[in-house]
Amino acid sequence: MSEDARPVDVSRSTVVRLMVPADANFMGNIFGGTILAEVDRVAYVTATRHSGGNCVTASFDRVDFLAPVHVGDLVEFVATITFVGRSSMEVWVEVRAEDVRGGPRRPVGNAYVTMVALDDSGNPKKVPPLTLTTDAERLRCAEAKRRMDARRATRAASPSVRSTKSPRS
Repeated sequence: MSEDARPVDVSRSTVVRLMVPADANFMGNIFGGTILAEVDRVAYVTATRHSGGNCVTASFDRVDFLAPVHVGDLVEFVATITFVGRSSMEVWVEVRAEDVRGGPRRPVGNAYVTMVALDDSGNPKKVPPLTLTTDAERLRCAEAKRRMDARRATRAASPSVRSTKSPRS
């Protein structure tokens, strides 16, 4: 194990947010984009904690909305690092909601977000390795590695998902 390796628990982040009418459509359901914005924020916090510096969102690999979120719900976003590459990190975000008046927490969504650590010049920088301490963490890491490999293969096979930088004249 590397000296600078960091365990999963060190970077885990939780955000709780009350959903208000401004977050909802005319039926009282919270917009998916509102949920995604919070997912992105908590993934940033987790990746920044792990890397020790600034990070940017590289991709949302998968987002599942499992149940509606309503005005008045308290929504909890729990983000955990599942995999670390050279400069990238996959962050798994679980989303649970509960009625502000009481009741159990219910799963309402989850997402996988890839974040990339940047140095002060805006270039990708190396991040510390991840220390896996439980069987569940090892399983999530193995699954995350498969997703990362699949993303790389997709980028390599498709010119439309490579770089969007325009050629210089």
